[in-house]
Amino acid sequence: MAHIIVVGNEKGGAGKSTVSMHVATAIARMGFSIAGLDLDLRQRTFGRYVENRERFMEKAEIELPSPKYFDLPEIDPASLQEGENIYDMRLSAAIATLEPDNDFILIDCPGSHTRLSQVAHSLADTLITPLNDSFVDFDLLAKIDVDGEKILGPSVYSEMVWNARQLRAQAGLKPIDWIVVRNRLGAQQMVNKEKMGNALERLAKRIGFRTAPGFNERVIFRELFPRGLTLLDLKDIGVKQLNISNVAARQELRELIKELNLPDVEINF
Repeated sequence: MAHIIVVGNEKGGAGKSTVSMHVATAIARMGFSIAGLDLDLRQRTFGRYVENRERFMEKAEIELPSPKYFDLPEIDPASLQEGENIYDMRLSAAIATLEPDNDFILIDCPGSHTRLSQVAHSLADTLITPLNDSFVDFDLLAKIDVDGEKILGPSVYSEMVWNARQLRAQAGLKPIDWIVVRNRLGAQQMVNKEKMGNALERLAKRIGFRTAPGFNERVIFRELFPRGLTLLDLKDIGVKQLNISNVAARQELRELIKELNLPDVEINF
């Protein structure tokens, strides 16, 4: 049975699709088969990323280890039984098709609350929540008092994850391994960065997630998107000497994959 990785956060701009593409490509490079789904049916950033990669490989006449991307299958509304939701059925059909032939399935969720996102979270063996290092983004996880010290209670996204955990428990499935990934960390040890770290540590113990460092803000990610490339592809396309920023970003990806603790994964890049 495929291990399902869900990348979710109801706030846009947290780096979900960048994380999705880099994690999926890293897994493919380690020799695993991985399929990808994009539940943002309108914007499809992750889907576009993979499509750009396929076009680049065709034009450059090279083959790069890649996730296999799939659109959700269409379902005839007339085939639904009373009470069935068409989005539930589309996602279930996709998972049923992909599970037998893949080691991993990665699902990139939209930056908003949707029925598809809700269902996907309940399917997650591993849940990755990219979070900008800001209390604006932290508010999605928990309400906090004016001094940024006391947590007043969980917020909307944490409540959705809690509901997903309850559904998995009722179905007899193993608990979700939830990792909050801190993106766009500042290089300097600023007061806000320290407060964010302390608040996340307290919240992690309270509602049950792990934290991991993600990606710093780097121009390279925006430059790679039109070609569908990741940091791991640079040498394969003829970049002989990585600059300091690229080396640092590659190390960030390595640390992220290590922290995810995915089954049978041994890092070889």
